[in-house]
Amino acid sequence: MPAKNAKYTYGNGSRKAATASARLYKGKGELTINGKSAADYFCNNKSLIAEVTDPLALVQKQKEFDVTVLVKGGGSAGQVDAIKLAISRALVLEFPEFRPVLKKAGLMKRDPREKERKHYGLRGARKREQFSKR
Repeated sequence: MPAKNAKYTYGNGSRKAATASARLYKGKGELTINGKSAADYFCNNKSLIAEVTDPLALVQKQKEFDVTVLVKGGGSAGQVDAIKLAISRALVLEFPEFRPVLKKAGLMKRDPREKERKHYGLRGARKREQFSKR
């Protein structure tokens, strides 16, 4: 955990119902999510951990920054995408020259897809009762 008055760069990200805020500190590459290590938070799921560190890996800054993330809401997939966006935005604030690289990789765009609301008279958003002609 970085010192209380350490300088950091901040970024926000969201996806579906999940919102994340990331802080990048100068350090040696530790990733902390909601006070736990990334391995503990994602139950040692290597693919989710690798996906979260994609923005740092793309610009070869994995070993230069400690990242602390606060994430709320949603499921694991939404949280991973929210964290990726938050880290990408913080990186661009620190190093504006990385923006084209991250943008080309699709890490600077918020995915706007949300769950559609349930509609009156239907079973869900789109599912209907089976049609009966007689």
